[in-house]
Amino acid sequence: MAIFVIGDLHLSMDGKKSMEVFPGWEHYMQRLEENWRAAVKPEDVVVLLGDTSWAMSLQETVQDFAFLHTLPGKKVLIKGNHDYWWTTMAKMERFFAEQGWDDFMFLHNNCVMHDGLALCGTRSWMFDAAAVQDEKVMARECGRLRMSLQAAGDAEKVVFLHYPPIYPNANAQEVVSILHEFDVKRCFYGHLHGGS
Repeated sequence: MAIFVIGDLHLSMDGKKSMEVFPGWEHYMQRLEENWRAAVKPEDVVVLLGDTSWAMSLQETVQDFAFLHTLPGKKVLIKGNHDYWWTTMAKMERFFAEQGWDDFMFLHNNCVMHDGLALCGTRSWMFDAAAVQDEKVMARECGRLRMSLQAAGDAEKVVFLHYPPIYPNANAQEVVSILHEFDVKRCFYGHLHGGS
């Protein structure tokens, strides 16, 4: 049972906001599906690191998640900065259950156990944002990360974030400190595109 990680799919199956207008994104849906089916088995887990759908509401995600539902593996979702459809856990779990999508799990104030590993994480936030509101969001995200790691107990922890905790010349010290505190050895993140 393998764990795969991918972020920033920016799905728009309804065609309203196709990423194909950007260089390097041509035929990305076809490539995504072909590569996913070639690599992922039904018993595997795929962690989606946020910015999964351009939809603005949960109802508008139907085509995007229906597509992902057709792909093999269990999917673990983390919120990204463009996931405006993201709402409460109860609403998302109920909505996905109503669609019959039993292969999705949400990583939000919790951890997901897989093959003895605790999959922990949160969206995180921009470390260089100086506004008071940004400081509040970062504090909340650090609380969520801590809650996720605490839920893991003594299991080996792997952390998944949307925002990178480390950049070439700086880092999100609050997040990095929590990773050290919980002795996290592996951290995967999204938010970056192409050569960034």
